[in-house]
Amino acid sequence: MPEVKSPKESLIVNTDQVMINDLNNYNTLFGGVLMKKLDNNATLSARRHARVKECVTASTDSIDFLYPIHQSDSVCVESFVSYTGRKSMEIFCKVIAEDMITGERRMAATAFLTFVALDDNKSPVKVPDIVPESKEEKFLYESGKERAETRRIRRKHSKELTEIIALEKPWEKGEEE
Repeated sequence: MPEVKSPKESLIVNTDQVMINDLNNYNTLFGGVLMKKLDNNATLSARRHARVKECVTASTDSIDFLYPIHQSDSVCVESFVSYTGRKSMEIFCKVIAEDMITGERRMAATAFLTFVALDDNKSPVKVPDIVPESKEEKFLYESGKERAETRRIRRKHSKELTEIIALEKPWEKGEEE
C-alpha cells in the first residue's frame, strides 16, 4: 500500500433524484435521508483510500445544512479523504443540489466524518497519508489538525459524560431511592 495518496484517489461522486418518499412535511429532503447518503459515500471514500474490506464510522463532526433540497432537484454527494491520522481518516463531503428545470446549482450541505480502517480481525490499521493538490484540498488539509484536536476534546468529554449519565429506565427512576 502506498504511504502517500492524493485526495482525488478517494473521490466518490454519487447523484440521485429526490423521490417523494424522501421529503419531509416542508417538501424538502429529510435530513436523515441525506445523512445516510453522506455516510454511504464517505464509507466508500475511506475504503478506497485505505484499500480494506471494512471501515467504520468513528464520528460525524458536523453536517451543516446550508440550503434546502427540493423534489425538483438532483442531489450530488462528493466525498474524499481530507486529512489523515495514523489510523483514522477524515472525510469531507459536499452536497450540491441542482434544480433539474433551471440548471441552478447550489451548495446544499457540507459534512466531516471520521473513519477507521479495520483488518480482518477488526483491529485498526495504519492508513496512507495524503498530499493535497487543489486549493480546496489544501485548505481542508491545513485546517484538519485543528478539527482532529477538537474531535479528541469532544471524545474525552463524551467519555466523561458516560460516567455520570443515568442508564436506568426513566419510569423506574426514584423507585430505588
